[in-house]
Amino acid sequence: MNLRVSAGPHLLAKDSTRTLMIDVLIALVPTTAAGIYLFGLRAAWVLSVAIVSAVISEYVWQRLMKRPVRVGDFSAVVTGLILGLNLPSTIALWVPAIGSAIAIILIKELFGGIGHNFMNPAMFARAFLMASWPARMIQFALPERLLGASQAAVGVDTMASATPLLMPGNWTTYDMLLGNIPGTIGEVSKVAILIGFVYLLFVGTISWEIPTIFVGTTALLSWLLGADPLIAVLSGGVLFGAVFMATDYATGPIYFPGKVIFAIGCGAMVVIIRQYGNYPEGVTFAILLMNCVTPLLDRFTVRRVYGTVKKHA
Repeated sequence: MNLRVSAGPHLLAKDSTRTLMIDVLIALVPTTAAGIYLFGLRAAWVLSVAIVSAVISEYVWQRLMKRPVRVGDFSAVVTGLILGLNLPSTIALWVPAIGSAIAIILIKELFGGIGHNFMNPAMFARAFLMASWPARMIQFALPERLLGASQAAVGVDTMASATPLLMPGNWTTYDMLLGNIPGTIGEVSKVAILIGFVYLLFVGTISWEIPTIFVGTTALLSWLLGADPLIAVLSGGVLFGAVFMATDYATGPIYFPGKVIFAIGCGAMVVIIRQYGNYPEGVTFAILLMNCVTPLLDRFTVRRVYGTVKKHA
């Protein structure tokens, strides 16, 4: 009698979707707190609307489709929060509401729910919002604490300013590390992002490959093309995207070689879009494009598992 032995999930891990999402939320606390501190209560409103819209959209859709309601796994909360952190504090509140609904319904739920989407939902929603209302999406305000009392009194909308990608000489490395620059709510404080990165590495929620290679590729190619590599990394959403979006389980490669290729592709696309494209920032589109390549990377970098039966022609 022939006995066939195949590999299976013989070891059970304690991690679940809920625990992984909670770890991501904990890692996002420093970035969220820094964004609210820098941009004020207006930022808190943007984040709140994005989260509430994501949760409601998921709940309503799952009830309408008669699927199990899974809002308790906090994945919708993470999607809404990440989208909100990718928006300027000056944005009209109906924009994050629409964006979160699109992220949840169009990308996440229509493809079967968490784990089945082929693109990062928050990134797709941001790209949609950028294409639909580009003027609103680039109204970056200076942090409130940097404004004079008379300027703050007239509202942050009147203080819209260019991102450091457009005016890199106006801010020091110190400013860019702490977040004393205009930008989206979650991308400005690099120190806060790095704290979250260290936490995710410590608890094992993410691995080092994609974030470090993503950032390293961006710096190296920027330097080769004559740009300041430090400015390239500290400007825009490179660090935030590398830590919190390119590492998404559902839309990123599984195997080490695929992760390396994915990360290099993300970094290269960011530099290409920044240097030769019409957008000063390229993180969103770089990650989305590489999300589309992920199935191919998994297919061609898969390793043969010990115990599986070799296919014969």
